[in-house]
Amino acid sequence: MAAIQTDAELTKVLEFGLGEGTYCLDIGVIDEIVDAGELTRIPNSPDHVEGVMDLRGRTTTIVDPKTLFDIEGTGPRERIVVFDDDRLSEGGTVGWIVDEVFQVRDVGVEDVDEGTTTDDQGINGIVKSDDRFVVWVDPAVDGGEGTDVPVDESTTA
Repeated sequence: MAAIQTDAELTKVLEFGLGEGTYCLDIGVIDEIVDAGELTRIPNSPDHVEGVMDLRGRTTTIVDPKTLFDIEGTGPRERIVVFDDDRLSEGGTVGWIVDEVFQVRDVGVEDVDEGTTTDDQGINGIVKSDDRFVVWVDPAVDGGEGTDVPVDESTTA
């Protein structure tokens, strides 16, 4: 008899594209997904900070995860994944600019290989998905000098 998986063993993740790769985030840290709008550059900001945008009256810092994770490639940069303010341990509203958003799906613990990424800062594991791999990233990755994207640890895998 096959084992039955409960909802407690599953985590919902948002899959999105950066360059040639597919990545995912725990949906629990995400507030919303919006179309990329006009950004205002901030002088002397760290390389990974693309600028700020007005999101319904909130000044939102937009970060480029390609810079954070040293990802090559260009893409349409069409969407912004905005993190939940209540999940942030400090600071204001932060969003990541991504090339495209694919889907929300359930991931079980048996689908995640954590052993291949134990030394990689900002990587929670590799999700095996049919014929491809999806890199599970941590929004709390330290961008070095400048803006971090700090997240309440209870929401990350």
